[in-house]
Amino acid sequence: MFEPFPGNYVWNLQTNLTLICGGNHGEVDEANRPIMDAAKNGDDAGTEVMFDSWLKVAQQVEANALADEQEGYNLSAGTKYGRACTYYLSAERMQSRDYAPRWEAYAKGLDMFKKYVECRGLHVDFVEIPYGDSSFTGLFYHDGSGTPRPTLVSCNGLDSMKEQIILGGHGQSNLERGINTLFIDQPGTGEALRLRELTAVYNTEAWATPALEYLQTRSDVIANKIGMFGLSLGGYYAPRAAANEPRFALCAVMGANHVWGQRQHERLEREGENPVPHYWDHVLWVWGKDNIDSFMADMDKVTLDGQIEKMTMPFLVTHGEGDRQIPVSNAHRSYDQAVNSSKRHLRIFTKKDFEIEHCGADNGTGMRDYIADWCAATFNEIN
Repeated sequence: MFEPFPGNYVWNLQTNLTLICGGNHGEVDEANRPIMDAAKNGDDAGTEVMFDSWLKVAQQVEANALADEQEGYNLSAGTKYGRACTYYLSAERMQSRDYAPRWEAYAKGLDMFKKYVECRGLHVDFVEIPYGDSSFTGLFYHDGSGTPRPTLVSCNGLDSMKEQIILGGHGQSNLERGINTLFIDQPGTGEALRLRELTAVYNTEAWATPALEYLQTRSDVIANKIGMFGLSLGGYYAPRAAANEPRFALCAVMGANHVWGQRQHERLEREGENPVPHYWDHVLWVWGKDNIDSFMADMDKVTLDGQIEKMTMPFLVTHGEGDRQIPVSNAHRSYDQAVNSSKRHLRIFTKKDFEIEHCGADNGTGMRDYIADWCAATFNEIN
């Protein structure tokens, strides 16, 4: 993994994820150079300094995009709006919950994404998925032809957002292989958490089934060819959902997460790397808990033991051999327990793939494209 901040995994991870989501190396370098000393103080300290530095770059890229748009150069403007979105969301993602400026940055990120879609002429539908007495948002990525296609529901991890997954190329990679994608901010992530106060639940079928049923209403979706995909903590969310919603045609994960609840006990003992600064406050926010004790009391439910065995659909597990957040043993455990899957496959990415970190953070293309290939081939096997 590219590591501009020696010894600071969380800040290095952020840099790599930003590059994967379309960031430009020169702009990222411009944002990082002023905060090199701040990074030496650990993950949490200095994140407000980071915010200011990244925001300055985001604002300049936005201004450059606007200048292009005013000249009528919409494609160039759209590309820059996409990068501005990445920088705004990257800056926001790294902040503590009580840091007020993050909320304006998040709103700007959403606005930049809309302008990216409009200027680039992308076929992205902004949709609402009913959920109890509320709803959560999704982005349906398609080619605009109306042709019925297999479709994936894509869920986030602990701290990712649907816009970032699209900017990471997942929608285009899937579409090139004939697959539509519904990218969702499920409860506990993105808009669902930030704007609607919908927190994470262990029984993820509670929101995955409404997403599937929404897709079944669309004429451009083949109703019996809807799959479930998740990355990072989505490596728990997606298999749990598919195990309890047999109408999903397949399930694939980028990074297994079989015993995430157990991992929280280990993190209390400082085992493994964290994905974001201010980690414990972040997980309390995501799961809607007031304190560590109430959070940890629920973590025994967050396991795929006793769940994976229910899966009958094809199941793909990918994982990096050098994942510093979630041990590779999680991937083997998920695969080994999928005894009733009609087609199970485990793919561990190694040094020869140039992609060994958590969810491919050191590359961003290998797992993504392999999953798209596997899903396309598997959908083609379904009558």
